[in-house]
Amino acid sequence: MVVANKDVRAATGVDAGTLRTIYRHMLRSRLLDERMWILNRQGLAPFWISGMGHEAVQVAMALHLRPGVDWLAPYYRDLSMTLVLGITPREQLLAALARADDPATGGRQMPAHFSSRRLNIVSTGSAVATQLLHAAGVALASRMRGEDAVTVACVGEGATSEGDFHEAVNFAAIHRLPVVFLVENNGYAISVPIEKQMPTPDVADRARGYGIPGVVVDGCDPVLCYLRCGEAVARARRGRGPTIIEAKVLRLTSHSSDDDQRRYRTTEALEAERQRDCLIAFGHRLAGLGVLTPSAAEAMRVELLAEVDQATREAEAAPEPRPETALLHVVGEGAEAG
Repeated sequence: MVVANKDVRAATGVDAGTLRTIYRHMLRSRLLDERMWILNRQGLAPFWISGMGHEAVQVAMALHLRPGVDWLAPYYRDLSMTLVLGITPREQLLAALARADDPATGGRQMPAHFSSRRLNIVSTGSAVATQLLHAAGVALASRMRGEDAVTVACVGEGATSEGDFHEAVNFAAIHRLPVVFLVENNGYAISVPIEKQMPTPDVADRARGYGIPGVVVDGCDPVLCYLRCGEAVARARRGRGPTIIEAKVLRLTSHSSDDDQRRYRTTEALEAERQRDCLIAFGHRLAGLGVLTPSAAEAMRVELLAEVDQATREAEAAPEPRPETALLHVVGEGAEAG
């Protein structure tokens, strides 16, 4: 069944080509994420922290950003966002396997701590919420330079309990900075459920305290996410200040490769989450709209899996850092050391 693009847009608010692009990015991220888990379990990647269940909103937001012009201050689950903006699967794998050819840090950074100078992706730290302060500073710098760049900062809902969250949002709101704060609420701060983290059901309710918009969106609905994220980015670019977007997403894996969520989540709850998998649901939706046939979806999967396979082979074959470079960029050298 072939559906006219005008009918698809009328039904969803988004054209057919964009819908296919969103699905492709989501699938590409999922396949790479799954590969990272395999490499970790094989003892090749020391650590991984997954974005499975977060793909819909991450792809939706990233598609509104201009790589190398706008800025991203990600957190450790933002694999999809960094892929959309231009970090390749090979580069992701070089970093995860700590290879010398890792273009970000030469294999020195912890896996899932993304950065790219050429793409304006600010280096992620393990101390949650600190990237929000960085994002506010980057947005202020863009304003001072007369640029129309937008900065997006991402956190989980647990990080909104940190003082950094208040300070960054408050500062951005006072100065009407071009920044969007994306809260990817998967319901758990490691093993602590949201009802034990905060007294309000929605993080976005806190936006009222700063005099800025707070938007709650179904983070499993890529179309709705695409529309709401587009509005927030456009608002920031027009000089109207920040927005807090809270996306209700899923955490389909344990907190990290060092965690076992079966110790604090029931089998029934985990199965209910898997039944709402955003990637599977979106594939069914596109098939129903006549935008992506099952055969086309399978061909896309085969193509993207081949890309991940090739990237894996290249990353595994890449050289490890030389021992004599261990202190490079850590301590001073020569005359500079004095």
